[in-house]
Amino acid sequence: MTITRIEITHHQLELDPPFPASWDPQPRRKFPATVVRVHDDEGRMGVGSGDSMAGFQDYADLFVGRDPLDLDRHAAVLDNIAFHAGRPWPLDVALWDLAGRIRGQPVWRMLGGASNRVRPYASCGVLRSAQGSVRQAERALELGFAALKLRFGRPEMPDDLAVLEAVRSAVGDRLELMVDCNQGWRMPWDTARPWSFEKALEVARELEALDVYWMEEPLHRGDYDGMQRLNAETPLRIAGGEMTRERYEFQVLLERECLDVFQPDVVCSLGMSGLRDLALEVHRRGRIFSPHTWGNGIGLLANLHLTAGTVGAPFLELPWDPPEWTAERRDFVLAHPVAPDAEGWLTLSDAPGLEIELDEERLAATESQRTTYR
Repeated sequence: MTITRIEITHHQLELDPPFPASWDPQPRRKFPATVVRVHDDEGRMGVGSGDSMAGFQDYADLFVGRDPLDLDRHAAVLDNIAFHAGRPWPLDVALWDLAGRIRGQPVWRMLGGASNRVRPYASCGVLRSAQGSVRQAERALELGFAALKLRFGRPEMPDDLAVLEAVRSAVGDRLELMVDCNQGWRMPWDTARPWSFEKALEVARELEALDVYWMEEPLHRGDYDGMQRLNAETPLRIAGGEMTRERYEFQVLLERECLDVFQPDVVCSLGMSGLRDLALEVHRRGRIFSPHTWGNGIGLLANLHLTAGTVGAPFLELPWDPPEWTAERRDFVLAHPVAPDAEGWLTLSDAPGLEIELDEERLAATESQRTTYR
């Protein structure tokens, strides 16, 4: 078997109304998606998605003509490319999808087969009023979610806390609540400084009183001293690492006990085998592995297979905040959006690969660029 070609297509979904993401000062009027297709000489295709594959044109020849099942070799090459160019991990996801189709196995089994399901949490992205956030929490309960993540980022901290207090008062102990402080990184045009340790600790004390399940990205991603101190001084679970790129950085976070919850996204960091190994180590150290999934449904499925197949998680992120952010918008690349089952779980089947079925008509209508490597 050999890889015969790699196709990379870029897509733009028009958003009307726009999506006012809490972490982005500019409302989003388009939702981009990059889709990677890997073909073998027997007519099979694997699919991945994630970052834009910037710079990959210089390295395509390192894969075309190779054995698609040589996953460890491919991961090592992609790790090198990630140092020299952009994040190439969508190709890794596509290679694992293809390998599963070749072997007739679901990826969750290839990664260890620990389980075929994880319970999702509803991950909100819009800074709503207290009343609006309460309505979202009540809708999440109606849909069977057991946990909800709110975002901070309003002009004044008392406004953020008022929303959290209103939601806790409304739902009581029927929902676990997480808070994403969004201090770990910034959009390119956002020059606001991240919180200091003192500010993060002050906020943590407020969250403790409201029984928050975890406090996400309360400090800059490189503030190891601050994260270590914060984690030592608050009983809250501290979460982060969604955009951390390299294995040694995760090792520092582990060794210094900076985080309780590790959130790397398989389409952004280390790929399937790299994060499989990290998930096992995180679990061995008594921490939680629960990936970031704020992309489209392909990345969501990849992270679901990864998490379920390796160590499981109390909850896995499911981006959900209608009407601005719906399953149909999030998963426009797929024929069927990813959704919890009747019992409130994200459940995988024994279908080979990642269970990806593309909406080719929608992809054709939104395509802005296509490149094929042979």
